[in-house]
Formats: sequence, C-alpha cells, structure tokens
Amino acid sequence: MQTLQVDIRRLNVTLLRAFRDGVAAALDISPQQVHINRLNEKKNCIELYVSSEKLGEAEPVPSEEVIRSLNVNILHKSLSQFGITEVTPEKNVLQGQHERDNVWTNEGFYAVVIFLTIFVIIITCLMVLYRLKEKIEFPDRQYKEQSREIHLTPIPVHTKESQLKTANSMVQPELAPKPASIGADPQSQSTPEIKPCLSASPSPFRMKPVGLQERRGSNVSLTLDMSSLGNVEPLSSGQTPRERVAMEYLQTASRTLTRKQLREVVANTQILHAEFVEIPMNFVDPKDLDIPSHGTKNRYKTILPNPHSRVCLKTKNIYDPLSSYINANYIRGYLGDEKMYIATQGPMINTVNDFWQMAWQEESPVIVMITKLKEKNEKCVLYWPEKRGIYGKVEVLVNGVKDCDHYTIRSLTLKQGGQSHNVKHYWYTSWPDHKTPDSTQPLLQLMTEVEEDRRVSGSRGPVIVHCSAGIGRTGCFIATTIGCRQLQEEGVVDVLGIVCQLRADRCRGGMIQTGEQYEFVHHALSLYESRLSTDAGQ
Repeated sequence: MQTLQVDIRRLNVTLLRAFRDGVAAALDISPQQVHINRLNEKKNCIELYVSSEKLGEAEPVPSEEVIRSLNVNILHKSLSQFGITEVTPEKNVLQGQHERDNVWTNEGFYAVVIFLTIFVIIITCLMVLYRLKEKIEFPDRQYKEQSREIHLTPIPVHTKESQLKTANSMVQPELAPKPASIGADPQSQSTPEIKPCLSASPSPFRMKPVGLQERRGSNVSLTLDMSSLGNVEPLSSGQTPRERVAMEYLQTASRTLTRKQLREVVANTQILHAEFVEIPMNFVDPKDLDIPSHGTKNRYKTILPNPHSRVCLKTKNIYDPLSSYINANYIRGYLGDEKMYIATQGPMINTVNDFWQMAWQEESPVIVMITKLKEKNEKCVLYWPEKRGIYGKVEVLVNGVKDCDHYTIRSLTLKQGGQSHNVKHYWYTSWPDHKTPDSTQPLLQLMTEVEEDRRVSGSRGPVIVHCSAGIGRTGCFIATTIGCRQLQEEGVVDVLGIVCQLRADRCRGGMIQTGEQYEFVHHALSLYESRLSTDAGQ
C-alpha cells in the first residue's frame, strides 16, 4: 500500500478512473486490481494499493514488487495530465508536481516569518540604542518636557533691624573692583558688558517648572496643585525677595560721617572698597522697558534708563513710542529735590537731535560733558557745531569758547520757534582713560562754576550731565555736588546714602561704577571739607 500527495479537491470520479487506468497500464495489470481510497482532504492525499490476481484474495501486493513491475515510461505517458514527475520506493510510490509546489510554499512561508522576526528584532534594538543615546546626550530633557512645580524653602524671619544688618552680606554687585580697572566705566571700556547681579547667597525663594523633581542635595520640596489656586494672585507678581532686600538696602542704608571721620576714612581705602561692593547696582531689566527697538538708541545694551524717572521727549507722533525715547533719567538733588540733574549717555550719531530737543524741552542752563570723544573706542560724537548748526527743530549757535586748564567752556544759544535761551557747555577733558584723576581739585573747580551758573540762571531747569554711559563719571560729579552741599549745610556727609539714592528705584542704576570712583568722591569731599574749615578759620 502506498500513498500519493495530490490535490484531491481537483479529482472527480472520472479523473480518478483515468488515474487508476493509467497506473494499471504502467503495471500491466487489470484496472480492477488497482484500488484508490480517499484520505482526509486536509492532508491532500489518496491511498493506492494493488491487489493479487488470485481469485478470492484481495491482499495488497508489496510495494517492492509493484515497483519492479512498474513501467515508468508508460506511467509518465498515462499520467502526464496529473503532473507525475517521478516514482520512488520511499513513502510515496508516485510524487506529483503539486506536492513539490506545496513544499516550496511551506518553505517560503517559513522564510517570510523568519525574515519578519529578524526585522522586528533589528528595529527594536535600534530604538533602544536611540533612547540610550538621547539620555546620555540630553540628560535634562526629561525635566524640560514635564509641567511646572514650585519648590519653596523656609524663609527666615528677620526683624527690620536684623534685615538691615544682614543686607550687606545678602546683596552684592556682580563686578568687584579690580586694581587694573581704576577709574573705569563704560566710557573707558572697549566692550562694556555691565550686567546687574546681586551676587550674594541664593535667594530663599525659588520657582521651578511644575513636575520638576528636586535635584540631589535638596531636602525641602513642596508641590502645589496650580489648578486649585483659582483667583489667587500669581506668586511671581511684584518684586522677588532678593529685589525687595536690595531695594530696602538702597532706601535705608546710611553712614553719616563727621568731618573728622571723613578725613579718617579717606586714609583707609580698604574700608571704602568693602563698603562699595555691598551696594546693589539696581540695573534696569530690559523687559521693564516696553519700547520697541529702543536698543537702536542705546550706546550700551545693559545701561538703560529707569522707566520710573526717564526723560520722555515731547512728540506729536503718539503712534511711535520710539520717537519720545532717550536714554536719560531725572536725578534728585540734595534733600531729594526733584529734577535737579539729568544723567544721560553720550550722544550717538542717531541721537544728537534727541539730545538737543531734550536740552530745549527741559530748559537746561548747563551741560556738563565728562569724557573725550574717543579713548580706546568711541565715547561720544561731536554733537555741537563750530559756529551754527540745526539739529532737528533746534538751532544751536556758539557765541564764544573759553579754554581752561582742565576743561573748555562754550556759551551757546538755543533757538526754536522764535524763542531762545542760553546754555553753558562744560567739556571736562582731564579724566584719564581707565583711571580716576590724580587730583580732585579740577573737578571741584568745575562743580563750583556749574553751581554758580545754575544760581545765576535762577534754577531754570536741570543740569544735564553725561559721560559715555551716563553712570560712572556722571555719578561721580553728581554725588560730589550733592555731598559738598550737605557738608556746607549740615557739617556732615553721607556718601553711602547719596550713592544709594542715585541708584534707587526712581533714579539711575549703576551710578558710580567702581570702587576707585567711590574712593575718588570721598577724596573730593575731603578736600572740599578742608577748604570749608580753612574758610571758617579765616
């Protein structure tokens, strides 16, 4: 008995009879001796066996005997329509083409399965490697992709007295004085990059993105559900604790010196430098100045006018805020008198017209210029004419020039719309680059003449003072003038309080820029005090 793998779904009764006849012809026996039985259709097989010729016997003939008597040529010819290709004595007597096709299909199926499996494994490995590389190169990305979390650390409670005592250790400016930068300010720096920074101990109040896990070393963490805050004011509104401490320091710090104490402190410059570095710079945050493109009118990008006290130019173009902008601030004088001075930057080529418009608008009697036009780089443009010039709507006439040892005086007349007023222009040229002057006497002489011109003019308007950035040498001149007035009126002087007032919220940040300039102001006041003592003795 032998089996044959063929597609029995395609064999009907007629084809089976033809199949049987073909096998019988190849064996040279009667078709009645060839028997075909159907097996399970799912196996695609039929069972074939040949019976004995003896009557009454129906036992199958052994396969070896069938193979020996089989005529292969007749079998191929008779069963060609069934695709029979070979005869084997193994499991199947006859093997058809369909079986080979079936075998190929199974092999192809397994090959496809293996290929897909390998492909999936390779893709999975590549994804794992990519994630590992991403974690190595961007270890903090997981923090940025999360929402926000607020971390609070305990805020120590201080009394008003203790806050004042600790202000010196909590608030420090970013730039400490260096011997190499004696007398330096933005106008004596080739690339001024002055950044406001209170470089003290970290602020006790920190805000981080929600969901950001506390880093190692932190031992206090509080997570707030922001959705439950409702109409509560945002925590970031107003000043931060560090800014509040800095502002409180500027508003309350004081060290009143008698004449004797002033003479003693001038001899100990180390104390002056230590005191200076404790004063907060109080620079303006650019985000607080809501004027589009205002950077085009600033000589230095970090030196900006305080919005609360900045000078606004009068303009008819209400739709262009930039037309009213100038980098200048009103400065209070002795006893807090409003608008005694205007501190501003040295005019640039595109702000000369704005400068003269300000001088006309504010009716300034005096302009004080404490810088050269160029030192290591440009500090100021030549903004006045040789004889006559028109700047915007303002006509400037030079009536006379007087050269002194350390400065030049020009008598000017400003005209606009049929009106005019006189202005004195002082150009102080003896301030050395990267230093403070060796002598304070020229600055005191300049201050004396400026104050006399103000008195003669009847205090018509603020005195305009500028250097290059409008905070270093400008601050020295204004602080010295206020200190001299205090010495004259009270017999004492509070330089620390004066500088804090100049940097306070309503004035101009960074006034008096280095420790050497702070020391220079004390020396100038000490010289002025000695003159007062001499005059009193006479």
